[in-house]
Amino acid sequence: MFKTYETELAGRKLVFETGKMAGLANGSVLVRYGDTVVIVNVTASKEPRDGIDFFPLSVDYEEKLYSVGKIPGSFIKREGKPSDKAILTSRAIDRPLRPLFPKDFRNDVVVVATVLCVDQDNSPEVAAMIGASAALSISDIPFGGPTAAVNVGLVDGEIIINPTEAQREKSDLTLTVAGTEEKIAMIEAGANEVPDDIMLEAIKEGHKEIKKICKFIANMKEEIGKPKFEYKSFEVDKEVYDFIEENFREEMTEKVQEEDKETRDNNISELSEKIAKTYEEKFGTEALEEHKSDIGEAIYKLEKKCVRHLIFNEHKRVDGRKLDEIRPLSCEVGLLPRTHGSALFTRGQTQVLSVATLGMASEEQVLDGIDTEESKRYMHHYNFPSYSVGEARPSRGPGRREIGHGALAEKALVPVIPTKEEFPYAIRVVSEVLSSNGSTSQASICGSTLALMDAGVPIKRPVAGISTGLVTNPEDDKDYVMLVDIQGLEDFFGDMDFKVGGTEKGITAIQVDIKVDGLSYDIIKEAFERTRIARKHILENVMLPVIDKPRADISKYAPRIVGTQIKVEKIKDVIGPGGKVINKIIEETGVKIDIEEDGQVFIYSNDSEKAEQALEMVEDIVREVEVNGIYYGEVVRIMNFGAFVDLGCGGKEGLLHISQISKERIKNVEDVLHVGDKVTVRVTEIDDQGRINLTMKDLVEPKTEE
Repeated sequence: MFKTYETELAGRKLVFETGKMAGLANGSVLVRYGDTVVIVNVTASKEPRDGIDFFPLSVDYEEKLYSVGKIPGSFIKREGKPSDKAILTSRAIDRPLRPLFPKDFRNDVVVVATVLCVDQDNSPEVAAMIGASAALSISDIPFGGPTAAVNVGLVDGEIIINPTEAQREKSDLTLTVAGTEEKIAMIEAGANEVPDDIMLEAIKEGHKEIKKICKFIANMKEEIGKPKFEYKSFEVDKEVYDFIEENFREEMTEKVQEEDKETRDNNISELSEKIAKTYEEKFGTEALEEHKSDIGEAIYKLEKKCVRHLIFNEHKRVDGRKLDEIRPLSCEVGLLPRTHGSALFTRGQTQVLSVATLGMASEEQVLDGIDTEESKRYMHHYNFPSYSVGEARPSRGPGRREIGHGALAEKALVPVIPTKEEFPYAIRVVSEVLSSNGSTSQASICGSTLALMDAGVPIKRPVAGISTGLVTNPEDDKDYVMLVDIQGLEDFFGDMDFKVGGTEKGITAIQVDIKVDGLSYDIIKEAFERTRIARKHILENVMLPVIDKPRADISKYAPRIVGTQIKVEKIKDVIGPGGKVINKIIEETGVKIDIEEDGQVFIYSNDSEKAEQALEMVEDIVREVEVNGIYYGEVVRIMNFGAFVDLGCGGKEGLLHISQISKERIKNVEDVLHVGDKVTVRVTEIDDQGRINLTMKDLVEPKTEE
């Protein structure tokens, strides 16, 4: 049955349509927000997937270029692999939904959000996040929502919900907040050094709108929602778990308390073998085989319980740190002699090598997506090889996790990157994770800052990153313990990974992953305060003592840039027909040249003399010819009455009459000049028709026949 539901979001019409399209999906909703249209379809397998110990949720946000009236630029003219933006949006849709599915649910669930039409003033990402919640809520798939999401901007100090395209361009904040009616479920932000209190206020304002949409979706669910289907529970066998906990809890508590990750992993592996052997001796081989998966789940559950008990009840961390204690930190710069900038940042057993490269402005990343943004000048790429966690598996290129972590570190540095006018380079930083025990994305933020300063990039202020974790009382979410600088195990078994990057002035990036049904304002406020203190410590005591400001000069291996501003109408003169002029400059000097549409010219070369030579050639081309101006030109034609000289000003030629070549009488021009000769001339006249007359008489010694 076709149904339409209409409400308002940030003063604009928000419409849900269901029952007309995709009738075979478990749930389907078409969302219209302004002229933005997104269809979200959700499906679930009838049976659980065998052999897995996790909930297999898959979320795909599909950008269709027809939605913005574009034909794909690829040879086959089809959409290719998802853009980074699409992958990041898929992650943003996933994060608030995942904790709201039953913990013992193992059926495959697929959420597909397809962008059909885009109005740049109304975010398709927000429409997709809301649509996913609505489709799941009215479906028969077990789901504890609804959730909703909004974008929040900060324009001239005013908090704006779902800012328009024009407002986004002026905004100091790009914040996406998702949540339930009661709590915050996801935060993703990029900010221009926004203070903690303003960020918290922006989150609260966003949540006010979220509450309204959640209520609206709940009413839809009440009216047309399907009964949730029954599923096979994958809760661990109680008898198996009770046996293992009763006999091995003390030993598990002892084994997890180890500073070194590898040693701890070996301890747990040895204990797991001992548990299996003991179970076999007690109940027989047949029982062991029958309950093998239950035993594995029980060991995992017991390890998690012991770690959380230590933190929550005893305020002890497995590596012996205090709750607010940061792991040992160190850093160094300039490790790689021929790269443009490099830095190694180490946090406990997490280690990241960041390398900065400077390039031509034309080497900016070209973006082919549904946004209006067409290029990106600052790029950060994050690599997470298997050796960083002691595993042996081939590299298959960056996955969603790598793209997500790279985007977070990039977002953290963007507000401090100098403008193109201040520093006319394309900038790329690559962070190689050499060793991982949690907080690698935050180590990438620190490493990137150091590498950029080592490269001589004049960033506004250094940026540091830190994460906080959380362990809550399942019976009372107001009863919790917060951890600073979480390692991998604390992230894995904890309830939150609250990542914040920022300067001494304020926040530049946030990414929050949670495993509970949401966070209170008190938790968020405390996380801001904890991360602010930690960032200050990292900056003042670790990073700045190593390099306190960007280097005064760039690496000798980085391209040098000289530049000038020319009139737009002169661009064609510098380029020449078919690129003849500019290619000649490049061939003679070996430089690289970028010419912007506004007439900015950037010349790149590792040889400063060659760069200056090319600059002089460009400036000669665009020089205006003036009476009494002196020019160094080339003889291009000889006539019986004189010679024509190319003045090097956009191909302009002047006539050097035979009488103006020398103070002495000359019978034949060719007695003195030949095609290809370089001569210094002065402009004596520019007539009404633009013809240029030249002289050499007062500039050179006369040349006579022998």
